[in-house]
This record gives sequence, C-alpha cells and structure tokens, in this order.
Amino acid sequence: SARQLKSTCVNAYSHVYVCVFQVFNAQTSEVVCQYQVEIRQSFPKEGWVEEDPQEILQSVCECVEKVCEMLTHMNISTDLIKAIGVTNQRETTLVWDKETGLPLYNAIVWMDLRTQSTVDRLISKTPGGNKNHLKSQTGLPISTYFSAVKLRWLMDHIEEVAHAVDTHTAMFGTVDSWLVWCLTGGVDGGIHCTDVSNASRTLLFNINTLQWDLELCSFFEIPVEILPEVKSSSEIYGYLASGSLTGTPISGCLGDQSAALVGQMCLKDGQAKNTYGTGCFLLRNTGTKPVMSDHGLLTTVAYKLGPDRPACYALEGSVAIAGAVVRWLKDNMGIIQSSAEIEKLAASVGTSYGCYFVPAFSGLYAPYWEPNARGIICGLTQFTTRNHLAFAALEAVCFQTKEILDAMNQDSGVPLTQLQVDGGMTCNQLLMQLQADILCIPVVKPTMSETTALGAAMAAGSADGVSVWNINTEHSVTTERYQPQINPNETEFRYARWKKAVQKAMNWETAESGNGMVFTQKYIFLHTRTHTTFCH
Repeated sequence: SARQLKSTCVNAYSHVYVCVFQVFNAQTSEVVCQYQVEIRQSFPKEGWVEEDPQEILQSVCECVEKVCEMLTHMNISTDLIKAIGVTNQRETTLVWDKETGLPLYNAIVWMDLRTQSTVDRLISKTPGGNKNHLKSQTGLPISTYFSAVKLRWLMDHIEEVAHAVDTHTAMFGTVDSWLVWCLTGGVDGGIHCTDVSNASRTLLFNINTLQWDLELCSFFEIPVEILPEVKSSSEIYGYLASGSLTGTPISGCLGDQSAALVGQMCLKDGQAKNTYGTGCFLLRNTGTKPVMSDHGLLTTVAYKLGPDRPACYALEGSVAIAGAVVRWLKDNMGIIQSSAEIEKLAASVGTSYGCYFVPAFSGLYAPYWEPNARGIICGLTQFTTRNHLAFAALEAVCFQTKEILDAMNQDSGVPLTQLQVDGGMTCNQLLMQLQADILCIPVVKPTMSETTALGAAMAAGSADGVSVWNINTEHSVTTERYQPQINPNETEFRYARWKKAVQKAMNWETAESGNGMVFTQKYIFLHTRTHTTFCH
C-alpha cells in the first residue's frame, strides 16, 4: 500500500512525513517487506504548510522500486503482487495542468491556516453568518481544514491556477487523485479519480447523493469539470503504466483515517478507533446512514467497499495538534532533545503538578471549531519543571480525545466500552495508560501499528477482478490492553480544570490583532564598549 503518512515509532512525534510502500500477505495480513522515503514540508509563512507534489510522486516511485528489489533478494516474485491500494492525507489540496502534467503550485497541507480570510468571506455569504450552513449536504463546517477553501484560495491568489481554470486545463485533486493520475499514465491517459472517503472532505461533495453537488460548487465558484470522478473505495481504477509493477491494478483508495478504520476491522455500526499522529482522529462507524452531530463532530463517508456496495458513514472528531505538541516542545522550546525523551520525563514525576496545556496552535478543531483560539499553558508555579510540562503535554492529547469521545457518546446515545487505537504516538506506553485513566474505559492497541496501510491493502485485495482478500474474515491481531487505574473522581477533577483552561484559550485572536497575525514591536539592544544604544 503506497501512502503518505506520519512517521511512526522511532520518530513518532516528528513533523516529518514519509511515503511508505508496504507489501502484505493477503492470507495472514502480515507485512512481507516495506520501504519508506521522507517527504519534506515547507513553511513559507506563519501558518502555511506545503509539500512538493513532484517529490511526493518521486518518493512513491522510489519506494515501489526499492521494495521490488527487496522482494527479488528474498526470492519472492513481484508477479505475486496482485493489487495496489493508496491511502493519503485527505484534505491536502493540489492543482495541476492536464496538458503538461505539472503541478501549478505546491500541495497545501490539511493543517494550513492561510485561508482564514477566505473562510470569513464565505461564512459572511451564508444566512446569519452560519459556519454550519452547508452541514446538511456535506456533514462539515466551513473551515480552513477542508479542500474547497484551499482550492478557492489557489484560484484567487495563484495566477497559474486561475489561468488554467479559465483555459480548462486545470485538474484538482487530493493526494490520492494526483498519485493515481500520474501512476496510470498522467498526460497519456491517466485516470483522474478519487474515492468517496476523500471526496467527502472537500465541502463540494453531497454525502447524501454521493455526488459532486452543483449548488456547493456554485457557492464556492468552483467549476465541476476540474474535479475528479468519484468512485468507490474498492474497485480497479487503472493499471500502473511504468516501472517494475507495470500492469498491476490500483484497486483500493481510502483517506488515511478511513483506511485505519478498515484496518482496525471497525466495519460494524458502533465500532470506533482513534489514530494518534500529528493530529488525533476519532472515527465511529455509524452504518449506512449519515448521523448529523449536535455536539461539534463531523459527519463523513467512511468507505464504500465496491461500486455496488452501500456507503458506510462515520462520526469524526478531529484534533489538529496531538503528536505535533511533542515536536513543539523539542524543536521550538528545547525542553526535550528527542521525541522519545518525553515519556521518560513525564514518567519521572507522574503528574503535571496542576499545570494544564491547551495546544491550540492552529485554533481548536472538534468539538469547538474555534479558529481564534490559541495555545495556553496555565497553573504554573515556582515548582513547575520541564518534567511537569512534558506530562501536561501528554495529558493534553488525552483530554482532547476525551472531549471528542464525550461528544460522540452524546451523539450516538451508546457510550463506547473500549477504544481501539493506532498511530505513531501509541508506542508511548505512558500516554496509552493516561488515555485509559482519563476515559475510564480500556484502551486496546494492536501490536501491528500499520493499520492505515493495512486498510488500503484490504480494499485493494478485495476489489472485484482481484479478489485475493476476504474483507469479511477477521484477521487475527495481537493486542495490548490498558485498563483504567485511577479513581474516576480524580479524572473528573483534572478534566474540569482542563476545560477551564480551554475557555481561557478561546477568542485570543481578534480583528484588532491583524486577521490572525500577531504584531509585536521588536526591541534591539546594540552594545559597544563605550555606550548602549536603545532602538525600536
């Protein structure tokens, strides 16, 4: 399964992304071999996050070829690879030229904040300035998070994109669309498509009709002809056009969080998983009917495992900053020297000593959807040390998960009795025990952490015309189980303090602060032997 994902285990909390190509045994679900390549991110301005589409593609091609070499050295024929699945960051947005095959701008990554003014303008168009105006059609609020807003920004600010749209040579897609189009031939007959799980994260897709919605396209002033064809998550889209696996079908496509849901075998109504990466994403399968949230969650299409199969939906709670808070402690603050160090520091004190950390670096996602919130650390005393801050950072991830789990239980009416988890941060045993303590339910972690890639492989292998994977047969998975170990009253006390801290983080940015930008007067002291000059 070729995918773009957060690094796991050793560099679980870094902000580096990698492309991974993994080969699974369809009978046992075990990984046969894998290869990965780092993908650089760039940060041109405050709040901007970009990736190079050509680098993403080249990384995939390199990984495929390296894995084929590894299989040859293992005396395994590459002919045994029967299908390829793709899983990707869902909202990351690309536009390219269908005549040249070249991207017209860098990929704008899902957490990018540059579109806040675009969001404000769009919300002002709605009756009563309602950010949930499109929710009945899309399941989503109007937010910087989703692809249509990023695409609108590109059309408004990037001349090459606007020109390509005007001359009908532009193609839009999320990372899956870009990869499938390129790998199946690009300008020479490449397939321009996406699946329902990725389409449902654009704000242009009607989750009731499972089609691009002309009213939504009109609202964003986006021509429908630049959008990819929407297909199911499990069918043959096309065949690799070059390389060692030429002729191999690409037959699975799922957004990363949907792929993890499938890989965790959460295929029944009421089953849920939480993925801990740069952000944190809790999805609960709600079956074949969309359930609209009254408590700040998203309604999304989870998967559609075949053209003739029904779509299944999920309630989702999205947290922007989870593992990224550890990177901030390391790279920005120098409090830790390596990502792995945070567990040791936090465990050495076993408490935050009344310190609470709300890492609202990008505003707050679910359940608040408050773009003007900003990060806050409160409850500091003269006894607070970096060890307590490390503990507070891990606690923050757990408290954010509790917020979205509580909202999910309220929406569904049936509380979860355990939480299945995956993702890079789950290798932190203290974090997993904290999560069980704060949720007051068991946390269950598979020892094979690559459930996202596994989900894409399952979708690809079960597609009609491939049929080497029986997706209805549960694979045997070894798990670790963390049981709650503290008094629920203590949990509620700490959670109430956390909620108080969240309220203090709210509405930090205002129009007076420059549309989300902080203006700070800089003072410089120039020292010489004979005098000091003060400038500002």
